[in-house]
Amino acid sequence: MDVVLAAAGFGVGIVVGLTGMGGGALITPILVLFFGIPPLAAVSSDLVVSAVMKPFGGVVHARRGTVNWRLVGWLCAGSVPSAFCGALLARAVGGGDVQNVVRIALGVALILAVAGLVGKAYMARAARTAAAIRVRPLPTLLLGAVGGLVVGMTSVGSGSLIIVFLLMLYPTLRANDLVGTDLIQAVPLVTAAALGHLFFGDLHLDVAGALLVGSIPGVLLGAHLSTRAPAGFVRAALAVVLLASGLKLLRLPDPAVAVVAVAVTSVLVARALRRRRTDAPATKDAVPVR
Repeated sequence: MDVVLAAAGFGVGIVVGLTGMGGGALITPILVLFFGIPPLAAVSSDLVVSAVMKPFGGVVHARRGTVNWRLVGWLCAGSVPSAFCGALLARAVGGGDVQNVVRIALGVALILAVAGLVGKAYMARAARTAAAIRVRPLPTLLLGAVGGLVVGMTSVGSGSLIIVFLLMLYPTLRANDLVGTDLIQAVPLVTAAALGHLFFGDLHLDVAGALLVGSIPGVLLGAHLSTRAPAGFVRAALAVVLLASGLKLLRLPDPAVAVVAVAVTSVLVARALRRRRTDAPATKDAVPVR
């Protein structure tokens, strides 16, 4: 077993447990950029790992009642078959160029995932209050189909992308219900995509096994720490990593990737500090009572 791969899986598992997202968006670029694994094999291995990790968070939300099961049903009706077909498409689109096609698709998906994270941060404020929602079957079905296709080809999007489009369709959906619904629908989605890659992809069982050894305890630890960690800073760091990885996969020059990463990091840190000053209670002028 590759100890370094297991350690990488442990780190990704912690991020998934803390934020509820980032599994596919982190594992695949790590395998491609740092371990030299071909993109299609990385996607296949990542999907198998995600299919095992996702249920941990989903079970917690199901027990707490923070799942909209009608939304889950319509999303899965579109995403499950299209995710399975995504593996076929990834194999068929380019013959010998399939690795390059998957690499480009993965880079674009990572950048879209960053947009999803930023959009979620701003739009989640509208989803904090409970309100009855009316499920819109056709748009929800189409969202599941498009999301499933992206996940099947790149392993990215089951959390980062679908969740932000759910917010656009259902802005009054509570934040907890949003996360719970997304996690539950992601279980059959990534399972279907993983099965497609088992039959038609390029799964490396040794890679997937090493990642699972690390990711399972990692996601459990991350879930345990999630009530204490500053999630805003974790999401900011995740956004920077995803953006840099996406640009790197699109083969932008290293200096350009570094400049963008530094610029985005500076903006996010400045925003976090400004929010902290705004939210801090005005206690400096308070006179202690003796």
